[in-house]
Amino acid sequence: MADADSRARRQAEWLAMASRRGAQARALWPLSLLYRALVALRRQAYVAGWSRVQRLPVPVIVVGNVVVGGAGKTPTTIALVQALKARGWRPGVVSRGHGRTGTEVSAVGPAASAEQVGDEPLLIRSATEVPVWVGRQRADAGRALLAAHPDVNVIVCDDGLQHWSLGRDLALAVFDDRGIGNGWLLPAGLLREPWPPRAGMAFAPDVVLHTGLNAPPLAAGQVVFSLQRGLISEARNEQGTHMPLARLRDRPLVALAGIARPGVFFQALIAEGLTLSQQIALPDHAGPDAYARLVQSHPDAELICTEKDAVKLFPLLAGRTGTLRAWTVPLAVTLPPALIDHVAARLRQTAARQPA
Repeated sequence: MADADSRARRQAEWLAMASRRGAQARALWPLSLLYRALVALRRQAYVAGWSRVQRLPVPVIVVGNVVVGGAGKTPTTIALVQALKARGWRPGVVSRGHGRTGTEVSAVGPAASAEQVGDEPLLIRSATEVPVWVGRQRADAGRALLAAHPDVNVIVCDDGLQHWSLGRDLALAVFDDRGIGNGWLLPAGLLREPWPPRAGMAFAPDVVLHTGLNAPPLAAGQVVFSLQRGLISEARNEQGTHMPLARLRDRPLVALAGIARPGVFFQALIAEGLTLSQQIALPDHAGPDAYARLVQSHPDAELICTEKDAVKLFPLLAGRTGTLRAWTVPLAVTLPPALIDHVAARLRQTAARQPA
């Protein structure tokens, strides 16, 4: 656990550094200018046709972050897919599958592991029950998905704002309470690309979604919507049993979060009145060994974790003897109806232009 603890601590320290314009960020600022130039050069390669943009035969929606460090894109992707299903669309999801061991294009099946396909794709499939495929090249994953599921009529790309080789018909950028951080690009700041984008900039997100108190600055023509997110009122254990979250109060819980900003999850649990005897932060996309060591070191604990952790933790508890118990609490994102109306209108326009 020591190595995982060290990685999680370094991750938290860097995120804190990149959120303000302190001495360390200022020292890294010249490197951010180089990064900006490389992003501009790469963007121009696609605009000029030197790099190829690949189109799929169905509309494509991209959901992603402009800032690093977990702004809530995966819960937003899940909520969007569920909303599309409710409107009569038949969505599928493609993702890179960050953190997986392989690189091949593959389906996220019911028996897949996070090590094989990535923790977020596994979570998306479990939460939405739609086809999910992973691949380094999302266009390849999309073609494979459509070949296996020809009834799918819209593709949602999870975490693909900077993956410009996949043609998109609508792009949604998710921001949280940090906004754009200190306003600088990596590695001096949180930004993966300049923000706000210049008017008419290629591949700029069409829609901005934010969960903080203040919306980030916008470019001309961008549409902004405010999201609501929070923990749902019940927890689930590895056996599928559900329990009201209130019944876990006054129990000494060991809280676990292997996400970019674990403190946000811990504070949400405390706000619900839960008693946390220990808070364990793992690195984002931590591997299975970190969870196996945690189970071994806490044989009698009652754990509570994020859904992203549960897809890696719960399989380790199957058939295990002992008193260790584990719960997961989903994070729910509520999308405003006006956003769904906007997305549906764009999809209808796009679908009407698709060749028969």
